[in-house]
Amino acid sequence: MLGNVLLLALRELRRNVMRSFLTMLGIIIGVAAVIVLVTLGGGATRQVTEQIASLGSNLMMITPGKRMGPGQSSSAPLFKMADVEAIQSEIPLFNAVAPMSSSSVTVILANENWATTVYGTTEQYFPLSNRRIKEGRAFTAGDSRIGTAVCVIGETVRQKLFGQQSPIGNRIRLSKLSCEVIGLLEAKGQSTMGTDQDDVVVIPLRTYQRRVAGNDDVTMIQVSVKDGCPTDRAKRSIARLTRARRHLSSSQDDNFNVMDMKEIATMLSGTTRMMTALLGAVAAVSLLVGGIGIMNIMLVSVTERTREIGTRLAIGALEREVLLQFLVEAVVLSSFGGLIGIALALAASVGLAGLLQVPFVFNAPIVLVSFLFSAAVGVVFGYFPARKAARMNPIEALRHE
Repeated sequence: MLGNVLLLALRELRRNVMRSFLTMLGIIIGVAAVIVLVTLGGGATRQVTEQIASLGSNLMMITPGKRMGPGQSSSAPLFKMADVEAIQSEIPLFNAVAPMSSSSVTVILANENWATTVYGTTEQYFPLSNRRIKEGRAFTAGDSRIGTAVCVIGETVRQKLFGQQSPIGNRIRLSKLSCEVIGLLEAKGQSTMGTDQDDVVVIPLRTYQRRVAGNDDVTMIQVSVKDGCPTDRAKRSIARLTRARRHLSSSQDDNFNVMDMKEIATMLSGTTRMMTALLGAVAAVSLLVGGIGIMNIMLVSVTERTREIGTRLAIGALEREVLLQFLVEAVVLSSFGGLIGIALALAASVGLAGLLQVPFVFNAPIVLVSFLFSAAVGVVFGYFPARKAARMNPIEALRHE
């Protein structure tokens, strides 16, 4: 019986192909929008997680002020190398500790120049932040200790100054400092915050302090926690030591910030997931609009086929059979719309993922839920027209013109 009803539904849809397609369009757009937005959101979440992980394993950052970034307190004292040495010697929980200072400079090579960021740090920066050398070498502990005028540049700086030529062995000028390029970093691309991770020049911290900054300040300390060591324990140890070195009483707030990269990853991932859920919910509204379109067309179809309905009821068709016929037509419309929407969504997701440079993450549950929801829309919005058809008076229906 259900097979015959399905064949009748398909025959009716073929009789009005254009109307059927326009009716399905709302469902197609709704399903496609939900899948595309959720898929791209999932790709963005994965990209954030991978980029945070690429910064280094178990990485923590210690900065002056209560918050990182532009909002940090200007009155908070900066760190000194003595603070770095205290962390290294008194807290045996870290694989590496890398002090860092940075500023914007113009790097010059002959007639070429480029505004970039120069980092002053130690040799531990490279393994700690997962920065690999593509060509040449990184500076050594000896270079860091005596303040050698050497530097390692990023791919963006290489392209702006040297084009595709090897920069190794050439000398470039950073403000008043002339230094030899000894290494080229592997490209990393943009960070989660949208900054170019390859637009950098890295020099020994002592060289930076003496020849660029003119002071002995350290603006950030990066530490890598040993595997198996709880990050909460490491944070408490850092906070306790730093408070003691800054002579803060128990009634005073911290004038520094200890940020765990895992916390940043969790926060950013949570934000992208929330935005994805909100956008998906907004897109799902179009499915309801598509359902209203189905109900409208089915009501028109019932009116057009009043005499047919009356004839079927007059020759013995049961009310539930008439109801089932129109309900199946509505479900077929919405289900076909769902299938077409899924196909379009997957194709669009692959194209947009490449365009936006985020990974394509196939989300099978959301595809299945979208299809089932589209079918459910057909049931919900097709029921009222089907019930109207089933409850017709055969005599009145046969009289209908």
